[in-house]
Amino acid sequence: MRHLARLADYCSITNMHTKNLAIVWAPNLLRSKQIESACFSGTAAFMEVRIQSVVVEFILNHVEVLFSSKLSSVIRDGAG
Repeated sequence: MRHLARLADYCSITNMHTKNLAIVWAPNLLRSKQIESACFSGTAAFMEVRIQSVVVEFILNHVEVLFSSKLSSVIRDGAG
């Protein structure tokens, strides 16, 4: 995720800002068996991928906070 966030730093050159990166990578990062099954097609599949891309975009926009060592230690200490 940090790598993708770093790629977004070059969006002025590549036009791959976090939204575009999320659209491209979300189906691979958040693969869903429901989407791959026959019962998810058309609009339902599109909506599911849209939700995935919103989640990935959020993660990319907040990667430093979500994956910081400080947050990890707070979670670890709070869980114990």
